[in-house]
Amino acid sequence: MDVYQEFIINVKRLTNIDLSLYKEKQMRRRIESLMKRNNMPDLISYFRLLKQSEKHLKEFLNYITINVSEFFRNPAQWQVLEKEILPHLTSNKKTLKVWSSACASGEEAYSLALLFEKINYNKVEILATDIDDEALKAARLGIYSEKSLVNVPEDLKRKYFTVKEGQYEIKDEIKRKVKFKNLNLLEDEFPANCHLILCRNVMIYFTEEAKDKLYRKFYNSLADDGIFFVGNTEQIIMPQKYGFESIRSFFYKKINYGSSAR
Repeated sequence: MDVYQEFIINVKRLTNIDLSLYKEKQMRRRIESLMKRNNMPDLISYFRLLKQSEKHLKEFLNYITINVSEFFRNPAQWQVLEKEILPHLTSNKKTLKVWSSACASGEEAYSLALLFEKINYNKVEILATDIDDEALKAARLGIYSEKSLVNVPEDLKRKYFTVKEGQYEIKDEIKRKVKFKNLNLLEDEFPANCHLILCRNVMIYFTEEAKDKLYRKFYNSLADDGIFFVGNTEQIIMPQKYGFESIRSFFYKKINYGSSAR
């Protein structure tokens, strides 16, 4: 067993995060960057630091889980969601269960809340999850830079944000619409009967084995005819293999087979 494989095993024991399911080249590059930043000569020394220092462990988890986001990221896709997908989902006036599955610091989840405010649809439950507790802490605070709000329409920005020292804090009426929770996509059970699931700009970091596992878990997490919304570099090759049909670029509908199991 080489040193990197041993490091992966030790990290799994320490954090329950399986780095072997992330693309190795990208993950090695991120780990080496952190080692250099902390003047660590090798993986053995670096893992010893992670065990001994909560500060460095938090830094490690935040960096490897890749928390990059902004409000209404890839605006054209949000337009499709608003104009084509949500009218279908809201047509029978039921309570919608929506899941932002890798929410980072909350921009995507709050974008959903703002969008439902915009279309004046209140019968919705929004769950937002991430593996990183520090990111979730930031999400619950709901304070963002002006740069992250570049795609937020001016009327929504004025109505639902408070400016404080150059930062934008989302108002409590929007915060209350989102429930944040820690969830490890690769290890934990998924919520059931979701009408809309967003998993955007996440799958690109996983191995093919991990993607196969996750697509099947997402299928089982969706309600009948539920919609799966992915990132703009993450179109699913042969979606029918996982029980999906493409209805628009980046949007997939669950195919019903009479049973949720596949």
